[in-house]
Amino acid sequence: MALQQKKLPDSAENIISAEQMFLASETDLYVASRSLKAMGHPLRLKILCILAGGNEISVQDLVDLVGTSQSNISQHLSILRDKGILGSRKDANKVFYRIGDEKILALMETMREAFCSAHD
Repeated sequence: MALQQKKLPDSAENIISAEQMFLASETDLYVASRSLKAMGHPLRLKILCILAGGNEISVQDLVDLVGTSQSNISQHLSILRDKGILGSRKDANKVFYRIGDEKILALMETMREAFCSAHD
């Protein structure tokens, strides 16, 4: 189902070309929507805030930092990984997670500036 654009007045100042839109294609809109939906859960957002520091963190360390069960953390990590937001690597019997895309780090920084009352 295609998104319908609102008809704008014909004045030259109000005409917006597809290139001027933030997300110009249906694919971009779909990817952004899926990613933001995955990031929008409070626990997943907390995981992302922890990982936004730039270090890889093991699942067990995330369990300790977030304060919930390993099975719950694993479910949320799986959602974030499946959407391409997180990357992971296995080392022996431990799995380590990191932010998988520099664009997500930039988005996290923007959210920090917009929503956090105490930031540097």
